[in-house]
Amino acid sequence: MDDLDRCLLDDFQRDLPLVPRPFAAIAARLGRDEAEVIDRLCRLQAAGRIARVGATCRPNTAGASTLAALRVPPARIDEVAALAGAEPGVNHSYLREDDWNLWLVVTAPDADALAASLARIEAATRLQVLSLPLVRAFNIDLGFPLDGPRRSMALDRPADLSALRPGDRPLMQALSSGLALVPRPFAALAEDLARDEAEIIARIAALARARILTRVGVIVRHRALGWRENAMVVWHLPDAAIAAAGTALARVPGVTLCYQRRRVPGLWDWPLFCMIHARTRPEAMAVLDRARALPELAGVPHRILFSTRCFRQRGAIITEVAA
Repeated sequence: MDDLDRCLLDDFQRDLPLVPRPFAAIAARLGRDEAEVIDRLCRLQAAGRIARVGATCRPNTAGASTLAALRVPPARIDEVAALAGAEPGVNHSYLREDDWNLWLVVTAPDADALAASLARIEAATRLQVLSLPLVRAFNIDLGFPLDGPRRSMALDRPADLSALRPGDRPLMQALSSGLALVPRPFAALAEDLARDEAEIIARIAALARARILTRVGVIVRHRALGWRENAMVVWHLPDAAIAAAGTALARVPGVTLCYQRRRVPGLWDWPLFCMIHARTRPEAMAVLDRARALPELAGVPHRILFSTRCFRQRGAIITEVAA
C-alpha cells in the first residue's frame, strides 16, 4: 500500500464529508484529484480491503440483531457454516476456539423476523442456537487506527431513537450495503430512493448525530489488512459489577469493542464481552494483560476465543430479508 491507501484506510473510517461531492472533499484534504480517490477506493474494494464506503448501523434501533453461537462438531464445520450462511440475515460468521465455536451476527427487520431466522438456522443445522442479544454498549464503533500506537476508544453515547423517521429504514439499508463510488454518491442514492439529494444528506447527518449510525465512512476489512489475530474475550461477573468493569475495559488501548450481552442460564454465564483486534497473537495477549490488570477485572474468570476462520462479513439486514 502507498500513502494514499493508508490515508483512505486510516483517516476516513468515520466522518465521511456529508457534502454533494464527498470524494472531492477528501481529495482536497489530501492534495489529490477526485477521480484518483474514487479509483483508489474502487481498487481497495475490489481487492477486498474495504467492505464498502457507507455506514454501520447501531444494533436494535431500526432493526433487530443478536450475537448467536453453535456448538459444531469439527467434522461438520464447513457444512454447518454453509447452512447458517444461507440464511440472508447472517451478516457475520466466524469460527472461534471454543466449544461454542461457530459465531454469527444475525440481523432482521424486527424481533419476530429475527426469531424466525434463528429457528430456520436451528432446523437446517439440527443444532441448538445460543442467542445473546445486546444489553448495553460500552464501545461499538470499531473504527480504530491501523497505524501508530494503540489508542483508547471513546465510550459509547446512547442513541436518540426519537430521531428516527419513517423513511430512514431504506436509507440505512442502502448505507449498510454501501454507497456508489461515483462523484455524487448521495445524488445516486437519492435517485434510487426517489428522494432529494439534500434531504438524504440531512438525514444521514441527523442519524449520525443521534448515534443511530455509529460510523459513516470507509468500512475496512481488518483481516485482509493483516489484523488476523482477533480475540473475543468474555468475562464472568455479577450484574452489579458490569458497568464499572465495562467502562474501564472499553478504555484499554487495543480493546476495539466492548459490550454487555444477555446471560442464558445453564448455557452461558459470561455477560461482559470485548474484542481485541491484533496483527499477532502476542500483540493481542499484551492488550489482554493490560485488561486483566485493571482493578475492576483483577482475578475475574474469563475465556479467550480467538477467531480462526471468517465465513462471512457484510452489512446488516434492516428493511427486508432478501436472498
